[in-house]
Amino acid sequence: MKVYTVRELEAITAARKGETIREPGGLVGKVHVSKAGGVTVSYVFEYKFAGVKRRFGCGTWPTVKLVDIRRAHTDARALLNSGVDPREAREAVKLENQVAVETRIDEAQAVLDRPTFETRYDEWKRAALSKRKDGGAETDRAFHKDVIPAVGAKALEDVRRADLMTVLDGIIARGANRLANRMLGDLKQMLNWCVDREIIAVNPLATITKKKVGGTEEESDRVLSDKELRALPVALKNANLRESTQHAILLILGTAARVGEVIRAKKSHIDLDARTWVIPGGNSKNSDAHTVYLSDFAAHHLRRMLALSDSDEWLLPARKRDGTETHVDLKSISKQIGDRQLKFFERPAHAKRSVKFANALVLVPDAEESWSPHDLRRTAATLMQKCGVLPVVIDAALNHREQNRIKRTYQRYDYADEQREAWLLLGDRLELLLRSDADNVAILDTRAA
Repeated sequence: MKVYTVRELEAITAARKGETIREPGGLVGKVHVSKAGGVTVSYVFEYKFAGVKRRFGCGTWPTVKLVDIRRAHTDARALLNSGVDPREAREAVKLENQVAVETRIDEAQAVLDRPTFETRYDEWKRAALSKRKDGGAETDRAFHKDVIPAVGAKALEDVRRADLMTVLDGIIARGANRLANRMLGDLKQMLNWCVDREIIAVNPLATITKKKVGGTEEESDRVLSDKELRALPVALKNANLRESTQHAILLILGTAARVGEVIRAKKSHIDLDARTWVIPGGNSKNSDAHTVYLSDFAAHHLRRMLALSDSDEWLLPARKRDGTETHVDLKSISKQIGDRQLKFFERPAHAKRSVKFANALVLVPDAEESWSPHDLRRTAATLMQKCGVLPVVIDAALNHREQNRIKRTYQRYDYADEQREAWLLLGDRLELLLRSDADNVAILDTRAA
């Protein structure tokens, strides 16, 4: 037996096809010739293990270098000398490599299969968001407008603070700072819900405050002046608003109700003979049912709204696309009021509305800021105060829940009679201010009542 060199292998001709080359230590090569006449030598290590003859492939020259073939042979002999079958060792390595590959594939697939931000949002929506008064509709619209398109397809674990801050910065860039702050609050609620369920370990927005996003929101103190109140009825008539919307705005002023409570009102909640409007807990902000005792002023506007409504159920009805009936959108009145005071906002007039109505609800030329439905509620409370109504009665008329738990538990008187009187005083005052000869009405101050 001899040990072949590379030069000797290169000298092998096609005539030696099928010849076996035996080298020391059980290394055996077989000569092969391709159709094109190329010579190759396939090497195996022949050995016995547990009394059985076996063959261990070491490679084919010249595809595998001769030095590597001999190294494979040497390693196989070393395994055999240590009592290990080289073939079984190779098979074990193959299996281990296969397992490693399959494990990496499984791990990669697991990463791909992780629930996305949108999936987790939908879970939070069903479990928590849907319990809000509007079923979470407003927040859902905001998420699908700004958040879901940006990060919805990412696995929740991969969503970073930077991703969410980019979303909030985009909202701020539109000039919607308050919306950015509300979105921050909703995002933090959703992510805290996920932390509580160990879906994620940390809320990436935990340290972010409103001050870092839309800025600290100042408490609004806008109250319509008597001059503005006198101008209000004519402005409403000239603002291209539906008649029902005009009466709804004046109803808010006459009852200090929230705009959402007016929009959600059903005809069955109203008893004009008893002069009451019952706001169910499901319609109120604090979930407390509330009875409004109607003045002549408020009853008049409710009566007109009832007459204008073509629905058997809703005071301010709207038709859905599927033909079913509900109330008008909760933002509709606020948006209509805002869209008619555009001098205070950086946005163009509504595409479907004449520009001549763009400032139709700016009530006085020297007004420094816009007014909203909630400002009407604050104005009504202030007028009650000017008429001498006690603060505790005003709070009751506004359906404010007593913040002191002890008082709330033990002081159960509802001030119903006092509230009725407060609404009557408010209605009388508004009738004087809003009538055509209101310029002759003296202005009450907090001492005059």
